Amino acid sequence: MECGGVNLEVDEREIVVILGANGAGKTTFLRALSGMIPRRGDIHFEGHDISKAAPDAIVRLGLALVPQGRGTIADLTVEDNLRAGAYVRGDKKAVYADMDRWYDTYPRLAERRTQKAGLLSGGEQQMLAVSRAMMSRPRLLLCDEPSLGLSPKLTSQLFESLAAIKKEMGMTVLVVEQNAAIALSIADRGYLLEAGAMAASRSADDLAGDDAIRAAYLGY
Repeated sequence: MECGGVNLEVDEREIVVILGANGAGKTTFLRALSGMIPRRGDIHFEGHDISKAAPDAIVRLGLALVPQGRGTIADLTVEDNLRAGAYVRGDKKAVYADMDRWYDTYPRLAERRTQKAGLLSGGEQQMLAVSRAMMSRPRLLLCDEPSLGLSPKLTSQLFESLAAIKKEMGMTVLVVEQNAAIALSIADRGYLLEAGAMAASRSADDLAGDDAIRAAYLGY
């Protein structure tokens, strides 16, 4: 992918993390990839040029975004949010099977399936945001600051679930995350974004072991 001068590649069935300070352009980059804002450059996904594609067309091709701040539809129930995530699909029976799968993955959502999303806790809303994105059966999942506002325990549980999704479903994941330590712990590779340009690209282990990056982004 080359978007606005940022070059990045994500291989099938890997987790890639983008690190960077606030204001580096991480969220803007994900929004550009998903077609939510105007962009320039070349963006290719599984052989398709999506540089000028509309957001719904990008979802239909198999790319889904978990936006920063959850992005759940507050006035809809948990169940209706999940149905909304599957709007590009016509296989009704399989949609309900997938809803049961995510209820099994996140039992708290099953307990609250008739409750409005706006009344959920922050952790429950993030579980719902991930599940809703997965209801479109994407092949590439974009996650923008999934730990934002979550406790350390919930953050750990969320990233464990992302690692499990990748392992069990062969999912490809591109994640932007301020909690660099936990993101790198499940990632295969990482990129460092500085002032809208990629400053480094290495394996997750190499980035985690770099003294300068540890001091700047890992806090030790």
